[in-house]
Amino acid sequence: MEAGLGWTDDRVALLRRLWEDGQSASKIAAQLGGVTRNAVIGKVHRLGLAGRARGGEEGQVAAPPSKIVEIETAIAVVETQAPEPVAILSHRPAPEFTPPVPAPEPVALQVSQRVTIMDLRESMCRWPLGDPTTPEFRFCGARSITGLPYCTHHAEIAYQPATERKRDRRVASFR
Repeated sequence: MEAGLGWTDDRVALLRRLWEDGQSASKIAAQLGGVTRNAVIGKVHRLGLAGRARGGEEGQVAAPPSKIVEIETAIAVVETQAPEPVAILSHRPAPEFTPPVPAPEPVALQVSQRVTIMDLRESMCRWPLGDPTTPEFRFCGARSITGLPYCTHHAEIAYQPATERKRDRRVASFR
């Protein structure tokens, strides 16, 4: 705002009159000069002026209110201020859902494959099994994939593909 231009009584009165006439905040700011649209909106709120329903541009007639009624898969719009009730139906197609991909069935490991941390070796799967605070806690112990800490089954769980793009980039870098 320029120095010397503030909210004088005359400017506030003009703001009130323009606001009540239905002018937009942008148009009021342009007519007042030296203030922004946001400054006008802020002053309107501080003055407690009544809000207005959003309308179109000046000279446009607002559409009469309507009521939307949902009927199974059709939507009926009933014009409430029409001379005679008018219903407009539009049919929605049934949504297409792809069935979720079932998770792979968990593979039960033989108890003999489960190992303690003391028995764990470089080529063994390090997938934790059970509660670490109990004496029954073990690791998978199956043969791990070279360069990875897990067996094939646990690697499928641990390493979920992020996106197709990233997956394609990763495959291209190994070639």
